[in-house]
Order: sequence, then structure tokens, then C-alpha cells
Amino acid sequence: MKYIITLLTIAAFTSIILGFSLDVMYSEKLIGFGVAGLFLIVFPLFSYYRWKGKDPKDYMLTKENLDKMRDSQKKKNH
Repeated sequence: MKYIITLLTIAAFTSIILGFSLDVMYSEKLIGFGVAGLFLIVFPLFSYYRWKGKDPKDYMLTKENLDKMRDSQKKKNH
């Protein structure tokens, strides 16, 4: 999965760079496909890959997590 994400990222950035550097009629389409590829394909794949198997509740600011953070700060300060 990591290699697919890397390959798609390189392809999207290459498309964007070629769109800016080439002087052809479809250069704006190259830029658009590169940006769309990054935000519609690469970013969701990357997010899924990084969050797979993790509990989102651990990263939310709930009362329990705020209390844990306060307790850990108190222990560090004393």
C-alpha cells in the first residue's frame, strides 16, 4: 500500500509540474488531474493507511482525555 501511495503521489506531482512547464493546449487539464488525484485518491488512501487499526476516540478531546492530559502535566511539573 505504501508503494502505491508513493507512486500515485509522484504521478500527481509530475502531472502538476508538467502542466506548468509544458506549453500545450491541455496543460490546465494536467494541473487539474494532478490536484484532483492528490485530493481524491492519494489523500484518502494515505489517511486509510495511517488510521487503519487505530481508535479515533483516542485522538478526540473528550472529558476523559482532557483529564488524562491534565494529570500527565501535573506529574511532569511535580
